Amino acid sequence: MTSFKSAARCAALLAVCASASACASLVGEGSSQNIAIMSNPSGASCTLTRHGETIGKVETPGNIIVKRRKYDITVKCNKPGYAEAEYHNKSGLSSMVAGNVAADLILTAGISSIVDSANGADNEYTPTVVLSLNPVTPPVAAAQTPAPQTSGN
Repeated sequence: MTSFKSAARCAALLAVCASASACASLVGEGSSQNIAIMSNPSGASCTLTRHGETIGKVETPGNIIVKRRKYDITVKCNKPGYAEAEYHNKSGLSSMVAGNVAADLILTAGISSIVDSANGADNEYTPTVVLSLNPVTPPVAAAQTPAPQTSGN
């Protein structure tokens, strides 16, 4: 009977651990995130790249859902008549990480923190990006000096 109780307790503990693993992935913020992108002026075409790969395009103002990863995202926006604007959106630790790690150590002996770290769920990006595009000024034509007049004397 004691053996059965021990096995039942072990099974119950495993069920709790399995259901609680990957806390941020399942409970909190998930492995994806929305980023709002705005520009001044609006109507710019923006490309998001991460680790050398294009991960999405959006026209401002717009939103895009990205996977959370350990790598930073570069946002480049273009609009005719304006210089390209660029923003480096750094991947940082989520504000929920401390609480997740504390609960994880108690419930799953660190397993969910490993899962969250592996799939990027413990990272986050700046949720709102605002870029200012500067107008490109056409080159100013050089002032022409009048040719000296000659007199017919």
